[in-house]
Amino acid sequence: MESGEKIFHDWMVLYLKQKLSRDYTEVLTNLKEENEFEGMYPDLILNNYGMTVGVVEVETESSISPESAKRWRQLSGKGVKLIVMVPERSKQKVMGLLWDEGIAGSVALGGYELKINMP
Repeated sequence: MESGEKIFHDWMVLYLKQKLSRDYTEVLTNLKEENEFEGMYPDLILNNYGMTVGVVEVETESSISPESAKRWRQLSGKGVKLIVMVPERSKQKVMGLLWDEGIAGSVALGGYELKINMP
């Protein structure tokens, strides 16, 4: 991941932590692989009252790959909700990867878009 994408990725993880903190009693981040979930380190771990109920993976243009999809398959088999956040323009490509891995029905796919309007 390029340094600019890494900065954006980390910002998105922190932004989502803030947003999701309203819906979950605890939201853990893994910017430096400090919070393990069943042998893996998803970007966000969503807990309610001490129980993990979901995990979130944030992807950028360059991190979307068949290898990422294999990691999503592993995470989706852990018995909790998996949310994958990708650039809006990459959703179709990612949906194809999810179908290829046989997990399209069990993964929630979200999108983000950075929009800058200059005068």
